[in-house]
Formats: sequence, C-alpha cells, structure tokens
Amino acid sequence: MNARSGGPVVVTKRKRMSVLRKLLITFAVLVLLGLLWVGYAWRLMNGAHSSVPSSASDVGIILGASMWGDSPSPGLRERLDEGLRLYQEGKFPYIIVTGGLDRADYKYTEAEGMRNYLVDHGVPASAIILENKATSTYENLLFSREIMRERGWQSAVIVTHQYHGMRSLDIAKFLDYTRPALGLTESRTLQMKYHKPREVLAYTKWKLDELLLLTGLK
Repeated sequence: MNARSGGPVVVTKRKRMSVLRKLLITFAVLVLLGLLWVGYAWRLMNGAHSSVPSSASDVGIILGASMWGDSPSPGLRERLDEGLRLYQEGKFPYIIVTGGLDRADYKYTEAEGMRNYLVDHGVPASAIILENKATSTYENLLFSREIMRERGWQSAVIVTHQYHGMRSLDIAKFLDYTRPALGLTESRTLQMKYHKPREVLAYTKWKLDELLLLTGLK
C-alpha cells in the first residue's frame, strides 16, 4: 500500500524537476540571446560615423534634446554647435530644428530654444525652419520629412551625437529619406556610462516599433 501510494508522488516530483530544468534552460538561452543582441547593438552604435557629403545638401536637421529652462541643455548645445559649424562651412543652406515642449511650464519648445541659440550665433532666422511637435527621434525625423516634402527638398544631413547616430540613420532609412547623411559630434558633457546603455535599450525599442509599423500593428 505504501509503495503504491508513493509512486505518484515520485512521478510528480520528477515532472516538477523536468519542468524546472526546462525553464532554467529557456532562461539561460534568453539571457545568452540578450547578451548577443546587446553586443551587436553596442558595436553598431560605436560604429556610427559622420558622412557629410562634399557637395551641399538641401537642409540640415538638428535633432532635439532637453531644454534647461529657457536655454538648450549642454548636450543640446553640442548638437547645435555641430550644426552651426556645418552650416558655416556651406554644407546646407537651411536648418530644421526639431523638438516639442519638454514641460508645460517651459517658455520655449526645444525647436524654439534651438532657433534662438542659432540666431544668437549668427544664423539668419529666415534660414531656420521650426518643427515644434516631435517628442521622439522617430517623430523628429517623420515631421522633418514632411517639411522637406512640402519644400521639395531631397537631401538632408542629420545632426546629432555620435552614440545617437545609428538609430537616427536607421529611422531615416525606414522613412525613405533619400541618401541621408550624418553630422555627428562626440559629447564632452553627457555621461556615456548612462547614455550608451540607454541608447541600446532605445534602439531595441525602435526595432520592435519598426516591426509593429511594418505589420500595421502600430
């Protein structure tokens, strides 16, 4: 009686151990795949480089970043300074500044703060086009593309930080930009120990969003 009653208990324990072993193997495989993906994305991120053509493009697009009150943050000023340098070198005659309102109590959107900075540094207001709605890199480039199409512009130099270049270029290609180029700057003010891992997560999210957009689920 005891032997027979113990049989099902032993079988149940074996099933539980088998299920646990499968779960551990599955978890280990997922961790390994995750590490491989992170390594792949990290390599792509670090491999992004400036590709400004020798001939002038129709427009430069400076991607937004946070405002500090009424003024661009140090990181955003780095992007603006790079865009200003390229503009002064004749790489493009017009600049799109793109980015919406960071906080409801702020006086300026990112784009407005960027325009003010560029005008203060000698760029004519007539050469600057504002895009005031974007809240993400995807929207930065989506809404800027709409401006380009309205004006009949074909070529663009996308100005941002080096670590942000890979995702920006990938999104531009998804949005059917014609030969998008990158104008990249290294940061001396941002903490790369934070921003680079965050960018890997942002790139991962973008690839998932891309899949949803391609399948019509977003």
